[in-house]
Amino acid sequence: MAKYVIGIDYGSDSARSVVVDASNGREMASAVMNYPRWSKGLYCNPVENRYRQHPQDYIDVMIYVVREALAQCPPEVAAGVTGISFDTTGSTPVLTDREGTPLAMLPEFAENPDAMFVLWKDHTAVKEAAEINRLAKIWQTDYTQYEGGIYSSEWVWAKMLHILRSNRQVREKAYSWIEHCDWMTALLTGIVKPKEVVRSRCAAGHKAMWHESWDGLPSEEFLTALDPLLAGMRGRLYRDTRTSDCKVGTLTDEWARRLGLSTDVVVGVSAFDCHMGAVGGEITPNVLARAIGTSTCDILIADYKAVEGKLVAGICGQVDGSVIPGYMGLEAGQSAFGDIYAWFKNVIGWGISELLPERTDVLGEIIPRLSEAAAQIPVEESTIVAVDWMNGRRTPDANQEVKGAIAGLTLGSSAPRIFRALVEATAYGSRAIVERLRREGVQVEGVIGLGGVAKKSPFVMQTMADVMNMPIKVARTDQTCAFGAAMFAAVASGIYTNVEQAQRAMGQGFDRTYTPDPDRAAAYDKLYEKYVALGRFTEKEGF
Repeated sequence: MAKYVIGIDYGSDSARSVVVDASNGREMASAVMNYPRWSKGLYCNPVENRYRQHPQDYIDVMIYVVREALAQCPPEVAAGVTGISFDTTGSTPVLTDREGTPLAMLPEFAENPDAMFVLWKDHTAVKEAAEINRLAKIWQTDYTQYEGGIYSSEWVWAKMLHILRSNRQVREKAYSWIEHCDWMTALLTGIVKPKEVVRSRCAAGHKAMWHESWDGLPSEEFLTALDPLLAGMRGRLYRDTRTSDCKVGTLTDEWARRLGLSTDVVVGVSAFDCHMGAVGGEITPNVLARAIGTSTCDILIADYKAVEGKLVAGICGQVDGSVIPGYMGLEAGQSAFGDIYAWFKNVIGWGISELLPERTDVLGEIIPRLSEAAAQIPVEESTIVAVDWMNGRRTPDANQEVKGAIAGLTLGSSAPRIFRALVEATAYGSRAIVERLRREGVQVEGVIGLGGVAKKSPFVMQTMADVMNMPIKVARTDQTCAFGAAMFAAVASGIYTNVEQAQRAMGQGFDRTYTPDPDRAAAYDKLYEKYVALGRFTEKEGF
């Protein structure tokens, strides 16, 4: 009997599933659904950098994308599914009660944003992140040392502390917290009590300051020194973590029925989207896999000997087994990438939205047209320089208080010229990550592009190849994150013995390679220095 696996990818705006033949990686079907409440803009306030998602959205879309994908398959496929795994954005945590229920699932908190999952790009906890960093630098153990040395407002301890401080009603009910990726596996297996939930090594190591050398999470003394509101929280969380090749359990009767699957289906340990996406994109040691969408998440795996004794500064963590067991996983990324292009589209499309609401359909044509026009502008005419920190800076050196900038404007600065500068800025930010890794002694020998921008934007990808002066291979699979989750499901359910074996059997290869142009690469070497100088100036002056 043929065996199939399901991978589910929870992104910022929607979730998608893929049903995959585990023997050869053939995609049988896929489905996608936007989060209903999120699509309406509920519970969010962009002016305050507050972005919250309701757990019911996650449930609703999961049921739809699994059943819809299975409905496209022959009837025997559902009976042949052996495993299911998830990836999610992160850090996207929520406070729970004693039973492990996210507070927003309780009637009294159903409309309270502070009781919901705090999306990765929520930056309301900048103050708390700064406090964590100050305390860590004077504590006997620097708990940020394996997280690039800087704790971010995008990560779980800062977010949870911010909510505990700001909402008394939520604080009085809160007992523990859980990451989105861990909640999905807990929900489907029925293992939901905070002390019993199987926790993801990926999420814990990269975002929660978890490390074996200090017996798991930061000490009770550190957390209570940070704020007495955290007293006892460590004891209600976890000591051990699991890598994503492991099994959590099997589907409960309820969830087998709701998804149209068997109770024999294995649920694997979840992880963050880009980590599983890197696996789906066939990452190998010392090759940087870049999940390029609204933001970027950059993943590299390295042999233990290659990073032995190294603490890589300014990245989003180095965690044993967070990507592929047996390798050190390193994470970096940009807080905004495609979001910057969308912002510019909305700026120049404002008049259409306000004056011609019946023609907002043309807004979708703006970026493709801008890309065509910008591609015709020679590099030597790139006199506008931009910095890509419109949503803060993730790496190198996390700082969510820095701002973007555009310099060198004249009355001749057309929309395509400004757009080109913004595309170059996102490419410069990409180069800054690679340069930091290399400066810290980590080899970067190649780049793999994953995700929507990599598949759909030749101008952006060619510019990135030229700026980085490195070839970029684009993974053939459209849904690399969900596909990576499917590979992990195949391992967790026992079809393959390890991740590398699953990659060899299920990998789909690459669509194309963008090769840098030597002349443009040389020109960008000089322009990159202007980007660095502009960023240094704006950060120093506090713009």
